[in-house]
Amino acid sequence: MTFRTSIRMLQVTVLLGLSAPLVAQAGPVFQPGTGTVSSPVLPAEPEGDAATPAVEAPVVAPAPKPKVATRKGPVDGLKPGQFVWEKHDAYVGPLKIVAVLDIQRLYVFQNDKLIGFSTISAGKKGKETPTGYFNILQKNIDHKSNLYSNAPMPFMQRLTWDGIAIHGGHIPGYPASHGCIRLPHAFAKALFDVTQMEQEVVVLQNFATPVKRPEPKPVPVIDPPVVAPVTPEVTPPASPPKPAA
Repeated sequence: MTFRTSIRMLQVTVLLGLSAPLVAQAGPVFQPGTGTVSSPVLPAEPEGDAATPAVEAPVVAPAPKPKVATRKGPVDGLKPGQFVWEKHDAYVGPLKIVAVLDIQRLYVFQNDKLIGFSTISAGKKGKETPTGYFNILQKNIDHKSNLYSNAPMPFMQRLTWDGIAIHGGHIPGYPASHGCIRLPHAFAKALFDVTQMEQEVVVLQNFATPVKRPEPKPVPVIDPPVVAPVTPEVTPPASPPKPAA
């Protein structure tokens, strides 16, 4: 699968997920199979004598609201452990990293352009990956877990101090970690190489459930230290030498 094909599939997926069902309205009408847009056909005004008594229109029950079909199937063409990464000589500009838990995907944007996305394996039931805004607190190429029997966590990027991180690992196709976000090893390395400390990472449960950005922490006001006044030390002048007898 080429990167451009994957991008087109992803764009279709997002548009289908965000599109609301259309309701009948007086607007342009797309003609299937012709590629043209025409004006809607509105009912003509009834003709007749102005003195003709008006006929009360029958009461018609409102039409039922259309049901929104739930789209099923994969969100893209990636199989577990696969990813797409657009390689550049240099990566310049702000990064955005977004993980979506219900579809087990992680997306990387640079300058608001998608440069990569990957399958992931997030926290399993009982060890769910927390959602919210996080910052990369620590980076370690060859980290070993101090909670789970020195389990290898290559290209680790810590999100919390209580054990949540992004790192390379096994991607079985479903949530299987203890809360971390596992990535394919090659993708974990590529991401590790372009991120900086304090890089923001957003973890969503799904596209429809936003997370609240934490309030910025107030800058503490530090009073200047109180310096005690220093009394200058005065050295008395030396006594003149006594004349020789």
